[in-house]
Amino acid sequence: MTDRYAVIGNPVAHSKSPLIHAAFAWQTDEDIAYEALLAPLDGFAASVRSFVAAGGRGLNVTVPFKLEAWQLADQRSARAEAAKAVNTLIVTPQGLTGDNTDGVGLVRDITANLGVTLAGKRLLLLGAGGAARGAILPLLDAWPAALLIANRTAEKAHALAAEFAPQSQGAALSAASFEELAGRQFDIVINATSASLNDAAPNLPVGIYASGALAYDMMYGKGLTPFLHAAQAGCAMLADGLGMLVEQAAESFFLWRGVRPQTAPVLAWLRSEQA
Repeated sequence: MTDRYAVIGNPVAHSKSPLIHAAFAWQTDEDIAYEALLAPLDGFAASVRSFVAAGGRGLNVTVPFKLEAWQLADQRSARAEAAKAVNTLIVTPQGLTGDNTDGVGLVRDITANLGVTLAGKRLLLLGAGGAARGAILPLLDAWPAALLIANRTAEKAHALAAEFAPQSQGAALSAASFEELAGRQFDIVINATSASLNDAAPNLPVGIYASGALAYDMMYGKGLTPFLHAAQAGCAMLADGLGMLVEQAAESFFLWRGVRPQTAPVLAWLRSEQA
């Protein structure tokens, strides 16, 4: 019998996840069906329980339900606990296991797809919300020399840095406001703010990009995002978050099926569709 999976969110019709997982299933010869599931804003838990009761085996969770998924999970992975958010639910005999594959998807896109090493690098993470929180532990696990969390409201950045300090693994973990970045340089700058959703870019000082630096936006769309458009004047390498989307999906697929799909052909296909 075909195993059922879905992405659940509100809105969700725009999601590329059904296309991505259909490609993964075809590639790996896994017998699954994957759909988009629109949940009422006040009915996430009920929608999940109904899906599971009907035989559902797992769910990807998108906005605005990642915190509710974290609360609903019966067990959580270490990276989900660190992120305080769940984007992947796995149905097990013991109940729902929650995981967060966003951060590992980000790291895998940067290191495997873009060929950029994180170890020993100076990283700047912009933002202190859920997207930034989910990225911190996987970034620290990649052994950077330093990770600075910057936010428009510096207090939020300092709180995040203090929370993750015990897991810094020797990296210099610090925080600052955007204004306090003046005079510093970074090898990799990752935009985890929601500014691109408002067709804007974080207001950053000039000169923050080191020679050969990568500017990475977790958002994606046709053409350059506002952050990448602003970064191109001083940055050698630009990347949006489409690869992160594919890589986090591949990690979810692996958690569900025990098979890791090849992401390169799927990403190349999505890029061609996006052009």
